[in-house]
Amino acid sequence: MTPSTRRSGPPQSGPAPELIDSGFALENADAPFLHEGLNLADIAHVMDLLRRGIVPAPAARDLLRLLLEVQQMAVEDFPYDPEFGEPYNSRERFFVGRIGKEAGWLHAGRPRREAARIALRIHVREQLLELVDEMVRFARDTTALAARHVETLMPDQTYLQQAQPSTFAHYVLSFAYPAMRDARRLLDEFDDINRSPAGAGCVNGTRLLDDRSFVATALGFDEVIEHTRDAMWQIDGLIHVLATASSLMSTQSKLAEDLEIWSSSEFDFVDLADAYTRSSVLMPQKRNPYSLSIVRGASGVLIGRLTGFLAVAKSPSARSDNLIFAYGEVPRALDLAIRVTRLMAGVMRTLEVNVERMARGLDDGYTQATDLSEFIVQHCRVDYRTAYDVVGRTVREASRVGVPGRLITGEMLDDAAVAETGKPLGLASADLSSALDPWVIIGSRKATGGAAPDAVRSMIRKCEQSADDLADAVDHRRQGLVRAEERLLEQARRTADAVEDRDD
Repeated sequence: MTPSTRRSGPPQSGPAPELIDSGFALENADAPFLHEGLNLADIAHVMDLLRRGIVPAPAARDLLRLLLEVQQMAVEDFPYDPEFGEPYNSRERFFVGRIGKEAGWLHAGRPRREAARIALRIHVREQLLELVDEMVRFARDTTALAARHVETLMPDQTYLQQAQPSTFAHYVLSFAYPAMRDARRLLDEFDDINRSPAGAGCVNGTRLLDDRSFVATALGFDEVIEHTRDAMWQIDGLIHVLATASSLMSTQSKLAEDLEIWSSSEFDFVDLADAYTRSSVLMPQKRNPYSLSIVRGASGVLIGRLTGFLAVAKSPSARSDNLIFAYGEVPRALDLAIRVTRLMAGVMRTLEVNVERMARGLDDGYTQATDLSEFIVQHCRVDYRTAYDVVGRTVREASRVGVPGRLITGEMLDDAAVAETGKPLGLASADLSSALDPWVIIGSRKATGGAAPDAVRSMIRKCEQSADDLADAVDHRRQGLVRAEERLLEQARRTADAVEDRDD
């Protein structure tokens, strides 16, 4: 057999300038997201190697002392340099420069990508808890706003057309519910992210580390990712994180767009606090709802990040390209979601509702039409389609002659019924107040989730409890991470000191 002439082994020359500029520079730009996690991952790995007797005690001492020093170093002070490759390579060069080839023990049983995989999970899990924190604040501020406006009448809308009488409290609570659903999803995704790939090797593990649980526990992970190849290359959890972040931003964007329209002179339903607006440098009368534009734009950006990551993630398995970009794309997306959710919570906390203007919005419209149709069904024993046609004809005639919905009479309905069916409904002397008075209509919505004050107050209490439960869940998870990090660093310090004492 003719031997292969294909070259193997590591490259003998340095990277091309174009590779540095387009590849390594991109990866080093993500170093701020990975720095803390890389330090903790390296410390845990050395501790694992030492307890197994794989790394000599003097080398472990030198490594731990150096790693503890770097752990206290701000990322901007560490010499990450794209000329040396990705951040891990800069770290290796720095460690070798300080303690020589003893730094090479960090590679035992672990590819460089494993450290980065761990570091990404450490960073993302902290961001997820912070994002849930901000979503809890948004939900609480939104719920508090609802509590102040349980009896604030408004014409609810679909397609920007008046639909039915409602209250501002009922309307605004519809944004607290999806926010908390996404918060619960993020906690589920935290639990998925909070699993350790440590000890996975590149694809099928390593002979040096037959127990992968030590590093997982030391770094606060709940468990290891079972399949080693899956542990190193999985990205579905990151896709879910981006999808949920996009979902929550979409909810806020819907609300922001409503408020932007409603804060216009044409509606004048709400008024943003000055701190969340911006002036025009040309037109002195303008007070632009600038914060809402930020929210809407951020939603589009996150959708783009999710879509872009999905496009990268479809590569064949065990390829670096689907994760090279994850180190930056996922943290940046979550950071944007955190900032914008905090912004939207501030908008809701300070929002002013023009109560009288909202109520006046009901006066001249026809939001009673659905209830009037149902009233006819109940009292005249006709099918809903017939009732709908009669009320529709009545509304068209009333709008033509300038009669508002609240002043529709039984005579008007009878006239429309004759035109539609050939006979009156017998409503000429009927009391229609139960179908025309917005407060009576709203008060009838007593079923679960309805707009009646008691139903809304019940939902407010449930939302407040859900927000408290979410906050407790975040606190529980965060305390577990803090305790694990404190234990790891304390064990590393004691180990480094003990080894040093034995050598002396």
